[in-house]
Amino acid sequence: MRRFRFLLPVATLLVVAALTAGCGSKGVSLAKNDPDYEGAELFVEHCSGCHTLSVVGTEGSAVNVRTRERKDGPNFNQRKEDAGDVLYAIENGGFSSGPMPQDILTGEDAKKVAAFVAKYSGRSGPQSTEPGSGSSDAQ
Repeated sequence: MRRFRFLLPVATLLVVAALTAGCGSKGVSLAKNDPDYEGAELFVEHCSGCHTLSVVGTEGSAVNVRTRERKDGPNFNQRKEDAGDVLYAIENGGFSSGPMPQDILTGEDAKKVAAFVAKYSGRSGPQSTEPGSGSSDAQ
């Protein structure tokens, strides 16, 4: 009986760990030798909690307005961005004084993520016409 008491919590922890290891991210679907791979990895590390982008398997954006959280950022599957707008958002904490931290990435890392998002954003769904959505060249 004593052995069973010990094994039950261990087995429960192993099941929970296995389930949570696969939640919320499918992983980067780019080849490691792809020039955008590092930007994709940085996006997963720093942006996946708030933004959705299927090429890296992230699901951080709200899908239901009733359950939306303050931290839910734009869905980049639907919203096309250009590199300049993404870099501006990274450096300035977004466009609308939301919860995005300023300078979440800096220097070359910020540029890599901006280039990655610009290349892969807006590949499905309707295009946004919101300010800062990449639909204009104004900064």
